[in-house]
Amino acid sequence: MVVTVPGILETAGAAARGTRVTEVCVIGQVAGTPSLEDWMGDPLGAQVPVAGGDVVALPYSSGTTGLSKGVMLTHHNLVANIAQTVGPTQLGADDVIIAVLPFFHIYGMQVLMNSGLSVGATIVTMPRFDLAQFLQLHQEHGVTRCFVAPPIVVALAKHPMVDEYDLSSVRQVFSGAAPLSAELAGEAGGRLGCEVVQGYGMTELSPVSHITPTGGFKPGSVGVTAPNTETLIVDPLTGDPVEGGVDGEVWVRGPQVMTGYLNNPEATAATIDSDGWLHTGDIGHLDEDGHLYVVDRLKELIKFKGFQVAPAELEGVLLSHPAVADAAVVGLPDEEAGEVPVGYVVLKPDRSASGEDILAFVAGEVASFKQLRQVVFIDAVPKSASGKILRRVLKEQAAATG
Repeated sequence: MVVTVPGILETAGAAARGTRVTEVCVIGQVAGTPSLEDWMGDPLGAQVPVAGGDVVALPYSSGTTGLSKGVMLTHHNLVANIAQTVGPTQLGADDVIIAVLPFFHIYGMQVLMNSGLSVGATIVTMPRFDLAQFLQLHQEHGVTRCFVAPPIVVALAKHPMVDEYDLSSVRQVFSGAAPLSAELAGEAGGRLGCEVVQGYGMTELSPVSHITPTGGFKPGSVGVTAPNTETLIVDPLTGDPVEGGVDGEVWVRGPQVMTGYLNNPEATAATIDSDGWLHTGDIGHLDEDGHLYVVDRLKELIKFKGFQVAPAELEGVLLSHPAVADAAVVGLPDEEAGEVPVGYVVLKPDRSASGEDILAFVAGEVASFKQLRQVVFIDAVPKSASGKILRRVLKEQAAATG
């Protein structure tokens, strides 16, 4: 059975064809389609007994670099992570949260919905992101906490529409789900008059492992390790720990670590080792105060002539160009270099720039091996529902066009 909503009934029905699905029903009422209400019986006479180790949620990893996998999260995982995050963020009943991120994604489910409900905060929901409505709801409801992904921070920093609304009630903008440059965070924070901070995590971590406590902001940092959690930075080739601010793969251990991937023991064993460390696949380092700085995904690093180039760093540089509204960087195959960094750029409606202009701008900001080798102008950067850049889509499009 597939349970869906009227707005995507046609898409869900098409997806179900050719599978073992025999029934499609909707939440609500659509003529000719069974409603979920038709399947509901009388209320249960008693609560269903559950244990902390029982799986309660099965979100799927975002699939930005490959196929999605079902992530088994238990009652203990979710409850522990709420306790780990509510304290450091000082989220309370007086907060008003804007919930534009989808609740089927772990960020929306846990950080916005479950954490907000646990403290009695007001949660203002949106069915999808629309900038004008997003800003209007801030003004209308006095939103105090704005939990978003980096593309929305780009809009808050750069879009002229922001100046038309009163956002003075916002105490903090919290960005997650993908890296955010220190420059962009500072630009958005200066415009809104509040801190723009980051956290870090992943679906497999329920999702938070690092968080910026109230008053603990550091530019570019995704925060410190959450309570009752351990962080280890290791050499991605040897697995040996590294210290002194050296970049390496981020490993995490704590009560928020998933049970494993559904029906995929091989992937589980490759992600969680025998000592309980979850290998995140992200590259970063810790500073002397325990703040984590994430460089990029290990799988997304561009291998240019033996050098490793982080797409997120180049995207941050591109977004600082006055004519650029949005940007993404991917590595495309090259016979000589292995891979070359290519920038996909969305220009602001009232600005113009040539590919040569942008190449020269980036060249003035980064080392020679990090420079873009090509700029492609596009209408919109492909992103997931949670706001992550879908680099694989850009690679597929490049491969299809030769």
